[in-house]
Amino acid sequence: MDVFQAMTVYVKLVEAGSMTAAANACGMSTTMVGNHLRALEQRLGVSLLKRTTRKQSLTEFGGLYYQRCLEVLGLVADSERLAEQIHSEAPKGLLRITAPPAFGAERLAPALSEFSRRYPQIKLYVVLSDQSMDLIDSGFDAAIRLGESQPSSLIARSLQDYTMTLCAAPQYLARRGTPQKPADLQQHDCLAFAYPSNDDWRHADKQWRLQGPEGVVEIAVSGPMTINSSQALQRAAVEGMGIVMLPDALVGQDLLAGKLVALLPDYQPPYRPMHLLYAPDRYRLPKLRAFVDFAMEQWAR
Repeated sequence: MDVFQAMTVYVKLVEAGSMTAAANACGMSTTMVGNHLRALEQRLGVSLLKRTTRKQSLTEFGGLYYQRCLEVLGLVADSERLAEQIHSEAPKGLLRITAPPAFGAERLAPALSEFSRRYPQIKLYVVLSDQSMDLIDSGFDAAIRLGESQPSSLIARSLQDYTMTLCAAPQYLARRGTPQKPADLQQHDCLAFAYPSNDDWRHADKQWRLQGPEGVVEIAVSGPMTINSSQALQRAAVEGMGIVMLPDALVGQDLLAGKLVALLPDYQPPYRPMHLLYAPDRYRLPKLRAFVDFAMEQWAR
């Protein structure tokens, strides 16, 4: 039995005053109206109506139950109107996003300027971190994350791969020479990123992995600095401190401006998949739907 439908039929029956009038109001047969009434009475274990051949009247419990049905059906109607309002209203409110620092600073933040112009009623709260924070516990609406998508209750939308480039400043290459093959890197100052101990790339501060014509090549590297900041590595490389392997999101503009020079063009540094994550139930919110559509427009694979 559909309890809400039975309650609706019961309310119509009380207000219409007869089975026939209630059937017309509900668009069903008088038999179905009677079935709903009997199902309610059996479920409750008490009579709701006193029926004779000429009239019907409410029992004492039937009157109390009628008032309670009005309250319940009113709350259901209000909830549905609220959902309709949420779906139809302009995107607004506070949108909380987390993303990796380099991508967040170089790609996400500039793009959010356009996003804010499109949706001026959305306020943005952005946290840039390499930590994979729990979206639900931390109160975030969406996260951009690197690495393979792990099974979870979250929706994971594929974005463009997070690619990297091996590069150095012209003044460093003028001073130390340009490596012609991966093995040459062992004779150079290589600046490395200090990955956290739980990161699947934690070996990268000692071994650089490149994909070349002969397959994957791993080169043991060393240099004057290992640091846990991509931006710091980028600045050190631009100043000529050594060779770096950094995300294209971070060094793209420096490469175009000639502040850095790409090395070993036949060898591709490793890349990481990138995903946009969000909880499926929160996707109903216009502010999140707007950001998901915008992110896919900007960075979909």
